[in-house]
Amino acid sequence: MDISRNNKNPWKLYETEVPHSRFCDPACGVSPAEKLSPEHLQLLRNAFTCPKARLQTRENRQSGRNRGGSEERGMKFEEFREVIQSVIGPDVEDSWVERFFSEVDICCTGQMKWQQLCSYLLLEYTERERSSIPRAALLDSQPQIRHCSHNKREPTVRVVAVSHPPPLRYISVSKGGQITVWNSSLHIVKTVGLAGDPTEEVANTRRFRGWITDAVYMANVHKVAISTDCRDLHFVNVSTGTVFEDVHLFGFRSVPTALCYWHDVQCPEQPSLLLLGDERGGIHLMWFLNPSKGLFKNPTKEEKGPQRIFFPDLGEHCKMVSVRYIPNIHQEPVSRLMFEASTNVIMSSSENDNTSVVFMSVSLKQEPYIWKFKQGAKCFDYNASLQLMVTGGCDRVVRLWTRFVTTHPVATLLGHHTAVLDVAIYQAVGQIFSYSRDAELRAWDISTHHCLKSVSLQFPCLQPGRIPEHGNFPLLLLGPPLPEHTLPHLVVGCKDYLALLELAERERGGGGWLTDERRELGPKILSGPALSCSLYNPTLRQVVTGHADSSVSLWDVETGKRRLQISNAHGDDELTCMALDSSHRRLITGASNGTIKVWSLLNGLNLHKLEPVTNSEVTAVTCLHDNQLLAVGWSQQIAQYDITGAKDLYVRADMSWKSRGVHKSDILAVGQCSSLGVVATASHDGEVIIWRMETQGPLLHLQRQTQAGATHPVDSLLFLQHRAGNRQFRNRGVLVTSQAGCLCFWSITGQTHSYGQFYAPEQPGERVLSLSSDQPKNTILVSGDTTGQLQIWDITQCALEIQHEPVCERPPLLQCWKAHKGALVSVEVLEVADRLLVLTASADGSAGLWTNDGDHVGSFGQAVMWNLSDPATYQR
Repeated sequence: MDISRNNKNPWKLYETEVPHSRFCDPACGVSPAEKLSPEHLQLLRNAFTCPKARLQTRENRQSGRNRGGSEERGMKFEEFREVIQSVIGPDVEDSWVERFFSEVDICCTGQMKWQQLCSYLLLEYTERERSSIPRAALLDSQPQIRHCSHNKREPTVRVVAVSHPPPLRYISVSKGGQITVWNSSLHIVKTVGLAGDPTEEVANTRRFRGWITDAVYMANVHKVAISTDCRDLHFVNVSTGTVFEDVHLFGFRSVPTALCYWHDVQCPEQPSLLLLGDERGGIHLMWFLNPSKGLFKNPTKEEKGPQRIFFPDLGEHCKMVSVRYIPNIHQEPVSRLMFEASTNVIMSSSENDNTSVVFMSVSLKQEPYIWKFKQGAKCFDYNASLQLMVTGGCDRVVRLWTRFVTTHPVATLLGHHTAVLDVAIYQAVGQIFSYSRDAELRAWDISTHHCLKSVSLQFPCLQPGRIPEHGNFPLLLLGPPLPEHTLPHLVVGCKDYLALLELAERERGGGGWLTDERRELGPKILSGPALSCSLYNPTLRQVVTGHADSSVSLWDVETGKRRLQISNAHGDDELTCMALDSSHRRLITGASNGTIKVWSLLNGLNLHKLEPVTNSEVTAVTCLHDNQLLAVGWSQQIAQYDITGAKDLYVRADMSWKSRGVHKSDILAVGQCSSLGVVATASHDGEVIIWRMETQGPLLHLQRQTQAGATHPVDSLLFLQHRAGNRQFRNRGVLVTSQAGCLCFWSITGQTHSYGQFYAPEQPGERVLSLSSDQPKNTILVSGDTTGQLQIWDITQCALEIQHEPVCERPPLLQCWKAHKGALVSVEVLEVADRLLVLTASADGSAGLWTNDGDHVGSFGQAVMWNLSDPATYQR
């Protein structure tokens, strides 16, 4: 148990987390913060501080000189509506004013004060300013670093991604000719060495003796082309599990230094192009005319090993390949190559001041675009849709250029301390990655030109005071579109090590409106991240779903439409539990890192951050009738927070409950019953403790009797509130707990506490993770188990008599159906428009709404909305 209360800064967890983002339904209209001008605010202030100010008309606003008394006064809604109409105009909609008033009067006092309004606006403006700052696509998770043990301490020249045959693999090529195949988790699958000169007399000595200069993946023919300083090209077949060289093209007049390959993705059988830049600044163009049938003509006689072709003899393969050479494009070796098929333009770079980057038409009919800058370009990347080029080089500067302006860069990005070895444009988030020789990776925002993040990669080969050796192409960026079940990532090579860094799939932060296009920004409920909890808000008639990826969504229960979404509610930490406050206008969320937050359900503002008792998981939260919040978890204690009229963002924990040392194991569940004045907590060792609210001390210890003394964790507990409030039944079974699939009924005030138990799941060995009941009546009990099965039990006569047998007869089973494929983490009975419904949430990432007869109303996040009053719109 990691205690954090003794830390000098208990709020550090909040300061270091990834900021959240919120997306609102456009139907909410313009927010008050956007609609109110400084002039409006001045008039509102006058209205609050001077009663006469509310009589001021729009015609005399220009004077703005009402300086009444400074005493603060509150306004009820009717008066506030009149003031807003006089300040903004009579055309302002009543619904917008009502929403404005409700967002400020979040505690439902029925009055709004100027200080409340200022606090609300300050939060709103701060949130908007924060969300306007973009965040780096580099996630905070630690990079995976792997050793290329077969490289023989030589650097990796290039890493390519191979997606065929599935799954995704990587192939790295070392400077010394070692080819290593990696799986998607960067574990070595196999390794082979590039073959050497076949003319050597002893076969065992045919080791490759040159240096690799570059490699490129030829996706439509499933080969990797590798160039060397021996003035040759090796074509390695990677179409199957085995990796072997099948063609060796040798005898180039100069050393190939950079490769680029293009093929028509829509028509892979169409001619493809391999570009080879060389040490003399020229470029070879090799058009493969019929790649589906092969790159070269089949050999006339069977050869042992790869087919060897002398480059000057390529004329014999004229039906398969066409070669053209463009000399003297650069005065120094070509460092990078790209090809833009839509315009037929070859892009190349060199470390030459006069031909740093050249954009040249294949036909040579147009004048080339030539960029000239000091020390040239060691690397560049180009994005056609953005019309943006990024360059880096030995002068340690990253430059941004537009497509048709060669004289001046759009921006000059400074910050690297050594030569920039590689750059990459990540269009999905509007950012640029740059990597320098000292193993520093930087993320830059394209629009603001700010450095969003700088990471010094801790490769084991790094030594103080020494610059590590790198290959010429250290970065591999994999962004959308990607193979199925593959997330965006960046692979970085440094000497004989590789690092894999996870990237955000889309722009992080910002916030905005929820639109049909924006739906993908939120969790896809039909097949999205696992759900950890859900609840129903009867006041706002909304369903709230909480996800393991720390996102929260609010849904209209009558249509299934999403109204609000909060991403990264607790940064990158898992959201574990939720509860509503007494007014049902605020949402309390807890996370796996011990943080607890209070949110406005009306606009998604983070109203409060509660002091973490520990940095371990918060498993459950509950709000008492007076807005006193109780939180439990792996701390094994009860923490209380007063959020009644809290004005500060940060709220301290009250540890007055006598809970230290009472629970001997992690607390997993909490529930409260105001009519009995008690709180129940349940722990991993199967113990249930009843606490008296008045004394904040333990009242009763309950433990289920099991065979052989085995203990099972309590997965869920539920107070039957109607029974507890009824004098006739309050001494009977009013508390239900679930342990190892058994539902146990307990009496709190009776002389005998155990009122029987029964095993609920249909299959043995399963658990019931969630319980609910129709609280106004307590006639039914709903249970959801780990198989996704939902059961509705008739408990009108259940647990009303003392049971002497350890296992009693099961109550009548009214309904049972398979609600989800995964475990049901939450079930809740809700009543909407006199209809009894059941809300379900599953670990498989889906949340659904059902009638009590088992008809499927729909899944939250589905494309077609439903209408609760029209059963014909149900998904069934």
